[in-house]
Order: sequence, then structure tokens, then C-alpha cells
Amino acid sequence: MFIKIIVVLLLLIVAASLLTGRGPVMATRRSSSSLRPLIKRVAFVLLAIGVVLAALHLSGCSQPHETFHATDITGAEFGSQSTLFRLTDHHGRRPASADFSGKVVVMFFGYTQCPDICPTTLVTMKESMRLLGPAADRVQVLFVTVDPERDTPEVLATFVPWFDTRFLGLYGDAQTTLDVAREFKVFYSKVKGETALGYSIDHSANSYAYDPQGRLRLLIRHGETPEHIAEDLHKLLAGK
Repeated sequence: MFIKIIVVLLLLIVAASLLTGRGPVMATRRSSSSLRPLIKRVAFVLLAIGVVLAALHLSGCSQPHETFHATDITGAEFGSQSTLFRLTDHHGRRPASADFSGKVVVMFFGYTQCPDICPTTLVTMKESMRLLGPAADRVQVLFVTVDPERDTPEVLATFVPWFDTRFLGLYGDAQTTLDVAREFKVFYSKVKGETALGYSIDHSANSYAYDPQGRLRLLIRHGETPEHIAEDLHKLLAGK
């Protein structure tokens, strides 16, 4: 920060010297009047650069940006929360905007017979909720299945609340699931014959977080710690 300030001051000093004719360049070239217009133009450019840098520095000091452990994707033109309203929860209800009003929503795609990524993510979110304490009641975790063939409402109702009774499983038919996944830039593909269950599913492992106003804000990488997730969700709850 100190170096940036020195650079700005040097630019301003050099520009002022050139404009007043007191700088070393003007002293050695005073007899060459043809160079004076060029030198003045250079001086004005340096002055403009100095002013811009100073303004950026001051604005950065007066308006610090909130930082998150997750990737800040505020303003992303995908992942509209209303897309989730096309799905049905494991109670057989269609969620609506009123259900999430004033809440931070964390959602991710997976399937109940996933051997590693999905249960790990659910355990991580369970621990994040514990770390949030009473504030966790203002967080809604959604598990969207990419395996509607096997993940019936009954299966989801048994699997998802086992991690936390506040978590909700969401499902749709094959086409709706595909459409919703595309809205969130999520990839999934059935892989046959690799397990005794008949097939497994390769799928994206990231989670998304919305703020209490329903705006998509964060992309949470798989493997993020519960502590970091809890800190980020706390910031969203605080209006950051």
C-alpha cells in the first residue's frame, strides 16, 4: 500500500515539474521549443494517470470489499432461484419463494447412492449448521437429485433428513432434472456396470449459496471446510 502511494506521488511530482518547466527534461531541452508540446502532452498523461490511481486508492480505502472463502459469483447470469420451484421436495410439495424468504439457501446436485462426494457434502453442511448455532435456522440446505429413476420421494425422505432434519431433498422427472441442471451449469452422466447397483453417476460437485434476497452469491467448492462455509454463510446472513 505504501509503495502505491509513493508511485502516485512521484507521477504527480514529475507531471507538475514538466508543466512548470522546472524538471530535468525542461532544463536540458529549454532551447528546443519543438519538443515543448510533446513534453506537455506527456505531463498531462502522467497527471491523468496519477489522478486516476489516487482516486482508485481512495475509493478502495473508503469502500472495502467483503471477501469470502468461496468464489463470489454475485451477478452471475445463471442459476435463478425460481428454477428450483419446478422441482418437488421430499414431502411432495413444490417450494415457493416464500419458503426461502429471509433465508440463505445452499443447494447442490447429487444422488442418494453416491459413494463419496454426496455424503461428504451433506456431512460438511451438517457441521457448518452446527457451527452457525441458532443462526442455522435461517439457512436452508437443498439436495437436488440427478437420479430421479431411483431417488423417489420416499428414498429422499429417508436419506436427506438423516443428516439434518432441516435439509430438503428435491426431485423432478428426467427432463425437468436435466433442464434445472443446465440452468446451474451442472454436468451429470450415468455410468453403467461399475457397481452392484447397476450404474453410478458422474456429476459436478460444487454447491451454490443464495443470500436472503434470493440472489445467487457463492460457488462453494467441494472439499471446503465447515468452518469456512459457516463464516461465509454468516456473512450472507449479515447482509454482506
